[in-house]
Amino acid sequence: MTKMITQDQAAGLRNLVPFQTHDSARVFTIAGGKSRVGKTSVVVNLAAALARNGQRVLLIDENSCHNNICTNLGLQARFDLLHVINRDKKLHQVLLQGPENITILSAMRGIHALNKLNSLEQDWIIESFSKLTESVDVVLIDTAMTGTTHVLPLSLASEQVMIVISGSAASLTGAYALIKIMSQEYARQHFLILVNKVESEAESLAIYQNLHKVARQYLSVTLEFIGYIQSDEKLRSATQLCKSVIEAFPTSQAALCFKQLSHDIFCSSCPDKYNGGTDNFMQRLIRTSHLSMANFTV
Repeated sequence: MTKMITQDQAAGLRNLVPFQTHDSARVFTIAGGKSRVGKTSVVVNLAAALARNGQRVLLIDENSCHNNICTNLGLQARFDLLHVINRDKKLHQVLLQGPENITILSAMRGIHALNKLNSLEQDWIIESFSKLTESVDVVLIDTAMTGTTHVLPLSLASEQVMIVISGSAASLTGAYALIKIMSQEYARQHFLILVNKVESEAESLAIYQNLHKVARQYLSVTLEFIGYIQSDEKLRSATQLCKSVIEAFPTSQAALCFKQLSHDIFCSSCPDKYNGGTDNFMQRLIRTSHLSMANFTV
């Protein structure tokens, strides 16, 4: 049964569990079936909201230099995960410091090299990530959107997958296709759904229900409504300023939505067994990087 969390319900749940604590980092992949749903903006602004709550956030970016996390924050990464894999740099040397408690790892080239590592190289990269265990509370992964990407292994290696959708037909079709391939071919059954670029909660729920109706009819999955982000010109302005909307316009409607989301993700259900932690995530990612991408055609 799909669990739908409205703002009132989420508030009540937070009173019972004000902030779930874990011994290791929580890992969320943020994905979208189609471009232009605002996926990277969601990652940047959710990270800012989490950081304001005192969470230490690691952003893993699979996107190329155009409109990626660094571009959104006015930063430039000199090194990336591939430098660590090749042992040219240690992991702490390639991490880019963002605003507040946010660090960024550019990972596109490294992700595509993981399935070529031998056992010693795998141990090296897992050990490198184990050193982040004490310094990271939340990992947010911004997946690339092209058909040849490793968005699928990244999603399968994560504790939870958040699918960002909007009201467009292309967005809903793409999200459904992504959920279908991940569930039918790779046994991922639970997905968080975030509705972006809407005017109200009522509109977001209507959009969510459209996706849920089709998924319930044809797929054996659980979709969980995790929230919505209201359309707000302040969000666009903050992006142009290379800042999060939380930092630039903390009282705006979009900022309030992201603050709500930063609490609600910790109240979401997670039926799959997951040990958590950055080293465990990297170990899972190495294993899933060997999966065939032949059927991934989103």
